[in-house]
Amino acid sequence: MTTNLTAYVETINAAMNSQDIESLLRLYSPECIADDVGHSSLLRGHTGLHTLLETYWRAFPDLRFAVTDTVVQDARLVIVWLAEGTHQGLIMNIPPTRRRVQVRGVSVMDVEAGLITRGQSIWDLAGMLRHMGLLPEL
Repeated sequence: MTTNLTAYVETINAAMNSQDIESLLRLYSPECIADDVGHSSLLRGHTGLHTLLETYWRAFPDLRFAVTDTVVQDARLVIVWLAEGTHQGLIMNIPPTRRRVQVRGVSVMDVEAGLITRGQSIWDLAGMLRHMGLLPEL
């Protein structure tokens, strides 16, 4: 199982960086649940996942992810990542600032029968707001 989940990391990262929604959806169960710190409620199924991804890609059209670490345990995959992009669209009701943003985060995914059934992403929201010029530096 470890080898298969490790391969998911490269596939997910490549699809995220090319904004290939179809490739990403093929990795997720149609009944998947997405829990993202930037959203007030759980997102369900392929429709919820599509909504989540489109939100970030519209706000940061040049969004790129770099994987900095991974942990695979049984049917759970943990990806530590760094995202970078230019804030060019509305996100969380914040109009475009045109600023370059870097955000660190962690995504935890549960995999069953070769498909991701649950994904949880926790990332540095305050750091994003600082890069946008909306929070003071610490």
